[in-house]
Amino acid sequence: MRKLLIALLIVFSSAIFGIETESVVMQLSKNIDLVIDCGKVSRGFKSNHVSIEFVNTNQSLWVYKNRKYHSEISMSAPQFEIDNKLLTAELNNIEQIEAPVTLENGSIQVSYQGVFKQDTGLSLRINFKVTENNPVVRFQYLIVSNTIHKLTKTNNTDNLNYLSLDLTQYKHFKEIQFSTFDEKNHSFALNEIPIEKRYFENEIQLTGPMLIAANDKSSILIAYEHGSQIPDAFINFQLKNNNSVAVKAVKGNYYNGQIIGPGQDFESVWFEVATGPKEEEKLAASYREFILRYMSIATESRKPYIFYNTWAYQERNKWLNKKQYLSSMNYDRIMQEIDVAHKMGIEVFVIDAGWFNQTGDWQVNTKFFPDTLRDVSKKLKEYGMKLGLWFSPTQACVNSAIVKEHPEYRMSLNGNIDGPFEVWETPPSYNICLESPYWEYFADQLIKLYHETGVTYFKWDAIYQYGCNDPGHFHGNAGNTSQERLDCYAFQMNNYLNRVIQKLLTECPQAIVDFDVTEGWRSMGLGFLYSGKYFVVNNGPYYSNYNITIDNENDWSNIFTNPGPARPWVVRTPVSYDKWLPSVLFLSHYLPDDPAASQMINIGSLILGQNGIWGDLLSVSDSGVALFGKMFGLYKQVRDDITESNPVLSGSVSCNPEIHEKINEKTGRGVIVIFGNPAAGHKMYYVSKNRVDTRIWHNDDATVTFDKEGRAIITFEFKDDAAKIIFFGVSSAN
Repeated sequence: MRKLLIALLIVFSSAIFGIETESVVMQLSKNIDLVIDCGKVSRGFKSNHVSIEFVNTNQSLWVYKNRKYHSEISMSAPQFEIDNKLLTAELNNIEQIEAPVTLENGSIQVSYQGVFKQDTGLSLRINFKVTENNPVVRFQYLIVSNTIHKLTKTNNTDNLNYLSLDLTQYKHFKEIQFSTFDEKNHSFALNEIPIEKRYFENEIQLTGPMLIAANDKSSILIAYEHGSQIPDAFINFQLKNNNSVAVKAVKGNYYNGQIIGPGQDFESVWFEVATGPKEEEKLAASYREFILRYMSIATESRKPYIFYNTWAYQERNKWLNKKQYLSSMNYDRIMQEIDVAHKMGIEVFVIDAGWFNQTGDWQVNTKFFPDTLRDVSKKLKEYGMKLGLWFSPTQACVNSAIVKEHPEYRMSLNGNIDGPFEVWETPPSYNICLESPYWEYFADQLIKLYHETGVTYFKWDAIYQYGCNDPGHFHGNAGNTSQERLDCYAFQMNNYLNRVIQKLLTECPQAIVDFDVTEGWRSMGLGFLYSGKYFVVNNGPYYSNYNITIDNENDWSNIFTNPGPARPWVVRTPVSYDKWLPSVLFLSHYLPDDPAASQMINIGSLILGQNGIWGDLLSVSDSGVALFGKMFGLYKQVRDDITESNPVLSGSVSCNPEIHEKINEKTGRGVIVIFGNPAAGHKMYYVSKNRVDTRIWHNDDATVTFDKEGRAIITFEFKDDAAKIIFFGVSSAN
């Protein structure tokens, strides 16, 4: 009725002012909401939760409104330096350029475009992705033109202000960092930093990539999708003394002289905005749901499969048995491991470094696998398991076809070609630049392997953020400084990794790609999660992290390689991400080694969402294999509930007790895992935050009752270092 009245009003006005009625009808048919606001008609889009309304003034280009919480965020127009002029994107003729499209993940994509008032040869396109049942909105800016223009830099500085927000109505602020490298655990870690008034007074710059604010009624978040290691900022939040914040480019977002013209649009990173209730916990829950369900069309990456990787035994064989990394990379060993992995309940079997002849060509090594992995693929398929393979995307062998045909794709730093060097006992390789035509060649190699071997899981390793400033690639030219080209290379890495995955998904929609960030200086943040997931911890710290010198350089440099509780302390630490980012996106690997107490600690850790195993499967006892099979059978009954549930943590990692509650608030299904040791010498208690399904299974030394609200009351004690695992909503232990 409201739309009809507005339409009649506009039709009536058109008769007076000569506007064509047909154009009004077409606009309404494109699902544009026409909203009367303070006597003005604005154009925008509306979902169940939020609306986007264009106001297009010098203070605000568009407004995000959350109708449920009566909150809104006004977005200033972005500013760009183009042809040596600072242009603010105040626009004429803002139009929806295509009908809304519903994507595979259920989000809705809609795009608008308007012409710059200051230069009618330029247009700004704004892409939005909105969901019907979640308040988070993704958006991206593009500059498009039918004529040639150039992005320029005054004083060799990125002159790009993406947006500004007025935060005067908010009292409490916090910076959320996703890419702080924790040397103690040798892992990236979540870091939440309260921001006090003095930071605004001194106009401090924050890296983020997320900033949240709250008052007594509501909260907001603003985030950008990129990645780097803190404090190496490419985009930042510039706090202002008037309690506003600007999101600005720092370095590498473009290069001086970068062309905008036909077929050469400038695309910003994606940004995210949301408002919600005042409670941070509820805001985080909405954001977590967005990341899990609506951010990515690579939906397989969000599923809680159980992964096995061969590398731990390869490494153990090298350092303990004094053999070669690739001595276990053979047909017989892999076929035997698959049998054991199946009995344990593993679903994705990943063959790590060494399955290939040489990097770059990525062909199966027929000395190790004479049938080119056909029997491996067949057996995995019979077991209902998936094949995974290891790749180093930025390396190509000196004898590979791509290096012979296009040596110009190799990385160079200040004119020097990097390499060649050995890659895990395979022929010497050069570093090769993904930000060149090589990115598409590499994507084609992955697609070819998918068709030849059936591989659907792709583990990417050794991708460092810096490394190339060659003037012949896609990150600058001879007219730019070497530092500018290097910064652009680092900035664009996320973009090209995502490009490869998006092309792969067109042929292999069930593909899962993980990016190994187990070492520092890799692009860690929200950007890669658009297409994939992270491999966040393998071994954890080395002796060098603790300033401990190894007497013999041939000794194993990893500290935590033994069964017991210590290694899981390290590997479990990144579960803290689960507050904002589902832990299913942070693959980490636990050991399956006997004895049973250690196995239960590792199983209890794994099922919190990291879902990875590596080790010597053929040395695990029959009873150990059976234990994993039993526990994973229970886990699989409720793992979707665990994945969807918001975390509740009592105690920090390694304290006594450390309690993780992962119960789906809607179904009561899930798990509570309690870690501890006998030092306390007394019974302890825990009452679940959520109501639970009363169909339970638990291991020894724990009892479970239920209160009148349907919550679980757990009584437990520890006789050894151990884990208590209580599943809720399971039918049996078989």
